[in-house]
Amino acid sequence: MEEVYDETTWEADFLKVGFRLPTEAEWEYAARAKGKEIKYPNGNELTHDDANYSGTGERDVWGHTSPVGSFPPNELGLYDMAGNVWEWCNDWYDDVYYNRSPVDNPTGPSSGTYKVLRGGSWGYSLRYCRTASRHLSYPDGTRADVGFRVVLPVR
Repeated sequence: MEEVYDETTWEADFLKVGFRLPTEAEWEYAARAKGKEIKYPNGNELTHDDANYSGTGERDVWGHTSPVGSFPPNELGLYDMAGNVWEWCNDWYDDVYYNRSPVDNPTGPSSGTYKVLRGGSWGYSLRYCRTASRHLSYPDGTRADVGFRVVLPVR
């Protein structure tokens, strides 16, 4: 296991193998169950039986964050890829980055003002839970509806 981040700049060295935040592209690939053309992590429809997003009903009884695993996982066995909390990605936010990025394994812009958030949250409507939906926040920002997941790439 290697240290991926430079602790003075918090830039990731993607050649190293260790725990880190997913890139935005990795996050979306995982949410789409290996890149499938689907609107939500479990298909093309999403209800309160599938995720914790604004409001309650059906299986979603939480006004705020729900316990991990309260809803079914996607085809890769990943929980809460839609709703519950926005998830930090390693990438700096650039609204046109993907118009000029590498096709394979883009790691995001080299700098920026905001970091990328993905997945929607309990405080946002269904449309923000789409696998393609993007949001942003200052990297030192804190909110009750933002969290993270880590990845450990295999080589």
